[in-house]
Amino acid sequence: MYEDITGMDALAQADAVRGGEVSPVELVERSLAAVEKYDAPLGVFVTVTADAARRQAREAERRLREDGAQGLPPLFGVPTAIKDLTATAGVRTTFGSRAFAGHVPERDARSVELLRAAGLISVGKTNTPEFGLSSYSDNDVTRSARTPWDVSRSAGGSSGGAAAAVAAGVVPLAHGSDGGGSIRIPASSCGIFGLKPSRGRVSPGPDANVAGLTVEGPLARTVRDAAAMLDALAGPDVGDPYWAPPLGKGETFLSYARNTEPGRLRIARYADLGDTGAVIDPACRAAYEQATELLLSLGHEVEEIRNPFVAEIGEIFFVTWGVQSLRFPVAEGEEELLRPITRFWRERGRATSGEEFYRALAGQQLLTRRVLAATQQHDAVLTPTLGMLPQPPAYFTGEPGVPAEDLMQQVMRQSLFTPFTSAANVTGQPAASLPLYWTEDGLPVGVSLTGRPAGEGPLLSLCAQLEAARPWAHRRPAL
Repeated sequence: MYEDITGMDALAQADAVRGGEVSPVELVERSLAAVEKYDAPLGVFVTVTADAARRQAREAERRLREDGAQGLPPLFGVPTAIKDLTATAGVRTTFGSRAFAGHVPERDARSVELLRAAGLISVGKTNTPEFGLSSYSDNDVTRSARTPWDVSRSAGGSSGGAAAAVAAGVVPLAHGSDGGGSIRIPASSCGIFGLKPSRGRVSPGPDANVAGLTVEGPLARTVRDAAAMLDALAGPDVGDPYWAPPLGKGETFLSYARNTEPGRLRIARYADLGDTGAVIDPACRAAYEQATELLLSLGHEVEEIRNPFVAEIGEIFFVTWGVQSLRFPVAEGEEELLRPITRFWRERGRATSGEEFYRALAGQQLLTRRVLAATQQHDAVLTPTLGMLPQPPAYFTGEPGVPAEDLMQQVMRQSLFTPFTSAANVTGQPAASLPLYWTEDGLPVGVSLTGRPAGEGPLLSLCAQLEAARPWAHRRPAL
């Protein structure tokens, strides 16, 4: 049984724990052995919490032995990992920055409390770019996170370590966060499922969420695992600025993924990028076209629409992203410890006037109104997840003939890589990346589905239907 654990998703592992086929200690030890094997080549972790994980696993075994399996949460005893942008009490939390290399929070983030209450056991803090500002996971605290499908290429960002950990089988599911695509970008790059929940679905507590762009959520091997993690994370906390409507009585996100058929849906699709200068890689377009054919074969209606975001989203997001980069208070005299690209964003944020920031926030809301009005007849919207295949870190940070100090060029390269993902952050809609396509060279290519506002349930039903029609969980990188 122990040898078969690698092929199990999180819910299957939890079932095995409840059935006495495997213990939480065995699961954690297997996960820590995988950390030992894969962390160096993949750059998965910033901090490994082996002692704490073993302690929690022993406590889980004691609870199971004394109280029995009745009433245990669905993910009880399963290993996971927490993104290093999220506070963990007593555990180093660097935010991917040398300026916070010794930072140890005094309290957990609300999401960490909820995941622990759900019975999940964290084995460490996963790699992320400094302050989560980039679409690749590379920082000066540890090495670059790489996709297990080709270790010369980035795992994406900013939840790159989390995605690499799931794809490599270190953990079956992991915590991430998404402010401009940071769950979906690495999910596509690493060949797994990633879900950005709706604005207000997961509490940002105790932190602020000024622009409403960022939300925490799951990266997983299967849709049902992601749904189960969302059940654990979902719900507001006192003082939250945004609240998503709760599910109906007796409903869970897992029940949507496992038991609810989506019915015949009307789905919009677009892949045009206007005059942005972005060109979609043929493999990304092929994945998009194959997903369209799959949706049609399942009985859904698919309708081509014009990209409703092209004209305005870039300027709005650019202003807001610069201001949002200032949420991390760097001590006086330590700004020089930050990466040049981080200082670039913070300088842009400081140079933004109150009037400019107001216009960006107002523009975000007005654009959301127009986009939702234009797509309100559609149950979901299909796009490519990315505009390009996973890229080497040097593509983003500089390569021969491309000076690293040309920071605006670095920003533009990230925009060309991720021309679609920030749209759902602006509108607050739920959005998922599904690994439905692989290139002939074995690289994963995701497609994205965006649901109705607060519509994670129906979106998960649709994603589960696609997963059943074209399974991906059996795929494993040759590490």
